[in-house]
Amino acid sequence: MLPRDLDLVDAGMAVSHYYFSENGIASMVAASPRGRRAEIGLVGRDGVSPPALIMQGKPSPFQVTMRIAGHGRRVTVAALEGYLREHPAILPLLSHFLHTFFAQVAHTALSNVVHKIDIWLAKWILMCHDRLDGEEIAITHEDLATMLGVRRSSVTDALHILEGEHLVYASRGLVIIRNRPALEAFAADAYELPGVCAPDIVRPARTPAAAE
Repeated sequence: MLPRDLDLVDAGMAVSHYYFSENGIASMVAASPRGRRAEIGLVGRDGVSPPALIMQGKPSPFQVTMRIAGHGRRVTVAALEGYLREHPAILPLLSHFLHTFFAQVAHTALSNVVHKIDIWLAKWILMCHDRLDGEEIAITHEDLATMLGVRRSSVTDALHILEGEHLVYASRGLVIIRNRPALEAFAADAYELPGVCAPDIVRPARTPAAAE
């Protein structure tokens, strides 16, 4: 079980485990020296958290936290390193994930500059939907504000815009997608980024023997 708000790795702390989610969403968050925080990338069943290999004994520069609860497996850094030595065919899959993840990070930075909050929120909802089953996303307004690096009132206003367009329905701690194609059209070029938003990594059939 990977509950909501579980810290998979703390910023400045050595990475001891990697997590392979079967469902749920992990959020990578950057923080300023004064404590302002914003999400710079998210990971679901498309990859591994933290999204870097191999960092045995090295500190993580970012916080990685489960934003939407799920299930998965974790493996020690040493065990994963050994597994990859024995199964080198897995490395291209992980390398592909890392390539698309850091493209996601770059385009997240771009969206923060060039898109309005309602557009960026639509993109974020779509990215979560890509990595989850069903139409419901269990997320609070407070968490959305942290993810987008804006005030909670700005999130409420943006959700009202999406609701007014009949794209989503929002209630306390829950966002429900009502019209996925229309939501994609609303997000437009914020979401239409080849190889970035839609996860396409093929997960390995086997998991490391040391997985917990």
